[in-house]
Amino acid sequence: MPRMLDVSADVRAEIGDEEADRLLAGDNAPGAYDCTSCRTPGDSEQEPTSTVLFIGEETAVLAFAHATCIPSQVVTVAEEQLKGAVRSIIGEAPADAPTGPPAPRSADGPAPAPRQATLGVTCGLVLVEGDLRPALVVEPSGPIARPGSVGLDDDFLPLLREQGFHPVADMAVLPAGGTGWSVLLAMGQLHAVLQDSGESGGQNAWWKAHQPLPVSDGWRAAVNKSRTVVVYAAPHGSIGQQPREDLMRDALEKAAAQGQLVAMSMPLAGT
Repeated sequence: MPRMLDVSADVRAEIGDEEADRLLAGDNAPGAYDCTSCRTPGDSEQEPTSTVLFIGEETAVLAFAHATCIPSQVVTVAEEQLKGAVRSIIGEAPADAPTGPPAPRSADGPAPAPRQATLGVTCGLVLVEGDLRPALVVEPSGPIARPGSVGLDDDFLPLLREQGFHPVADMAVLPAGGTGWSVLLAMGQLHAVLQDSGESGGQNAWWKAHQPLPVSDGWRAAVNKSRTVVVYAAPHGSIGQQPREDLMRDALEKAAAQGQLVAMSMPLAGT
């Protein structure tokens, strides 16, 4: 039976027209599946479904997702991560999955300027306007200089404001959205914060996890409800690695009171 599948041009180019046509005809595509993004059941015979191709250096894994979660796309994954990816697809939790909030902190990804620093990213739930919102807290490991600058000033917040982030004066107010930013959550894990590349019309990874970052069940449930992620950013030394979400909230409120916090509400999207 034909499936309600979307096979993007990028996926088709990787798997070939013959395999893509077999998928669309229902020959090689499952009816029921677990969405590779939200991990809830889907049915390609009953609802629009995206094909998502995860590619390593030598191998590839084809997965399926609700079209409302992520579009059909090709996602590059480190070869050593594919075994974990397969475990995720068949529903086995990774051995290092978090058991409670806050979710893990990752210090991967390039800083937005030449000075040697990395961006630490922490997942957590933040109460905003009466709802628990999925949030990412970004804090560099050191000061960030403006490109071309030879001074010692930390320009992390000014650079982000120029790219659409908004100053946070009240943590109880949901930050406004911006243009061209999104968060990639695939296979139930956090992969990247994306930004429009401009001329090409595509998106580049402003921050990319060296290894896909597991998120808690509560965080994933919240993001499936809101379809947006609140991304907070503060200069080096403002937030720190807080062991609990209430302490992280206190640190965010303190940074906001000092004018040291910016934020943006970003949609979920693919590359």
